[in-house]
Amino acid sequence: MGRVSQAQAEENRRRVVETASRLFRERGTHVSVADLMKAAGLTHGGFYKQFASKEALVDEATAHAFAPLTRLRADGAERYDGERDEAQRALIDTYLSAEHRDSAADGCPIAGLAADMARDPREGEAHRVYAEGVGDFAAWLETEDQDGMARLCTMLGALVLSRATKGSPLSDEILTAARTALAATD
Repeated sequence: MGRVSQAQAEENRRRVVETASRLFRERGTHVSVADLMKAAGLTHGGFYKQFASKEALVDEATAHAFAPLTRLRADGAERYDGERDEAQRALIDTYLSAEHRDSAADGCPIAGLAADMARDPREGEAHRVYAEGVGDFAAWLETEDQDGMARLCTMLGALVLSRATKGSPLSDEILTAARTALAATD
């Protein structure tokens, strides 16, 4: 079997990072390299041609996972013509929806990676990116009357609890209660 071109190697790396970003949010960073590469449609042996270690991939996949959240905030600001309050309400409604609850792989990296960040003793690049992402999201959620971190904690807690109780009536009740509480503070 011949060597892959540089363009193909770059595409393979992009595919692994994207797959890792989704799997880590859905199942945690403990996903094995073999399972990750299989999900990406590549061989296990190809992993170490692309990454120095699994930790290096965790760092890169964590940064990749935050990009959609950043785009979502920017898209909201554009869609609502700079009306930050309206953009925030729309994002909160999307965040606290059954669709978001049911799609962890494509969902919020703050919720998806929280337990792994808490357990990882490295406190390296992934932790830095994660903490920066939490801070940026909280700052974006801030209003004249409400602390953004408190709003984020309400949203995050509701999402995690809703996912943990999925399949029971309590799951939807949790999302509704958080949306109602946050709307009351507007």
